[in-house]
Amino acid sequence: MGAGHDHGARSAGEKHAGRLWAAFAVLAVFMVLEVVGGLISGSLALLSDAGHMFTDVLGIGMALAAIYAVKRAARGTGNPQRTFGAYRLEVLAALANAALLLGVAVWVCVEAVRRFTEPPEVLAGPMLAIAIAGLLANLVAFALLRAGSKESLNVRGAYLEVLGDILGSVGAIAAAVVIATTGWRYADPIIAVAMAVLIVPRTLALARSAVRILIQAAPEHVDVAAVQRTLQDVPGVAAVHDLHLWTLTSGMDVAQAHLALQPEADVADVLAAARTALHDGYDIDHATLQLEPAGAGGTCHPAGW
Repeated sequence: MGAGHDHGARSAGEKHAGRLWAAFAVLAVFMVLEVVGGLISGSLALLSDAGHMFTDVLGIGMALAAIYAVKRAARGTGNPQRTFGAYRLEVLAALANAALLLGVAVWVCVEAVRRFTEPPEVLAGPMLAIAIAGLLANLVAFALLRAGSKESLNVRGAYLEVLGDILGSVGAIAAAVVIATTGWRYADPIIAVAMAVLIVPRTLALARSAVRILIQAAPEHVDVAAVQRTLQDVPGVAAVHDLHLWTLTSGMDVAQAHLALQPEADVADVLAAARTALHDGYDIDHATLQLEPAGAGGTCHPAGW
């Protein structure tokens, strides 16, 4: 016998969809402004920042599409074959965001190497004005996404991209000031490369978090051995086996286990106590527990994986 919970819960990303839409609108407008300004001024730093902002807009768009798909599945209008709903789409969107950021970083570095040999003339005035406007837009988006980044991997991907954009805007402002005051055009490609390199560690961390979920590794904050001991200590439990822990999407950790019962153990009491222990100790609210009464040998065949 077993027990589980409903899959209709709201994902962490869905709770912050309104803020995502607002950030999407702000960044889309200023992305166009930075592209135009970068082309007019000839600034690679500004185009680098616009490239980051493009990945923000595209990434937030994918995040919103994933949230919509999850919501649609939760309403029962999705594919019935997807018994876990579409929650993993949020994780895939986060992984795609990381890939986009790495691609932009590589492009900026390649373009910067070309410019080191023959740095083009850069119009510092327009570059400075647009970089300041871009910084303000990124600060607005940063404030909108900050709260959701602590709950949703999908929102965290967009948040990290905006954080990278803030650094990019500051770098573009610095490059414009250097060029305007000294005429040293190498400041533009140097700062562009610095901006690209700074975002890489955060991007790799985001990709690592997404991959951990996709390969169904146990949540980093949960000690599997401790969970096993907790279930073993539930009154009436004789043994625990086939324990599996994984994350469905951000904020949704899942557990599965077989609990062999002691003689005279009350099934309802053991089930209630095990659920409470998982919730109180590890914040796991979705647990599928198979209870095996004493003397029912031969009915359970543990998985070999």
